[in-house]
Amino acid sequence: MKFNIHNVSITTSAPSQAHYPVSDLPEIALAGRSNVGKSSFINTILNRKNFARTSGKPGKTQLLNFFNIDDTLHFVDVPGYGYARVSKKEREKWGGMIEEYLTTRPNLRAVISLVDMRHEPSADDVQMYEFLKYYDIPVILVATKADKIPRGKWNKSESLIKKTLQFDSNDDFIIFSSFDKTGIAEAWAAIESFID
Repeated sequence: MKFNIHNVSITTSAPSQAHYPVSDLPEIALAGRSNVGKSSFINTILNRKNFARTSGKPGKTQLLNFFNIDDTLHFVDVPGYGYARVSKKEREKWGGMIEEYLTTRPNLRAVISLVDMRHEPSADDVQMYEFLKYYDIPVILVATKADKIPRGKWNKSESLIKKTLQFDSNDDFIIFSSFDKTGIAEAWAAIESFID
């Protein structure tokens, strides 16, 4: 891995385009349902405990959080979707914020789309994947919480996820667990392939 993951910092939290950092660093965005384990994924691949705050309350990320990784790239954590307890109006606001970022930001190289390996992807997961494909945004699909199902059932789970999403075989598919660190090397390899 070519990054010094000890050199990471939060650049800014942005509600809209006017607040994005002025930077030519490539960006990798992270998108997923509110409780899919996005913060745990970030913390695990950066080998940090609480860099990205994991919250007992899903739906906590309400801005676009730009994380500077070794002055080489930004991770952009977008608000989790599909959280029922947030008002419809609030959800629409987040949706607009996410859409604006994903469709207008020239620095964006790929989106890490996270799904929960234990379950069939939700309608929101399918919508997000279709949105990314529609706009021709490269996708790294990460199936989280792999430690929560027996290894013998991984193939079955992977098949169900791919079938539900009508997965494009050109995209990366990574099985991941922040508990036993499965998939870290594969995740970094996929990220690096987009920022060379």
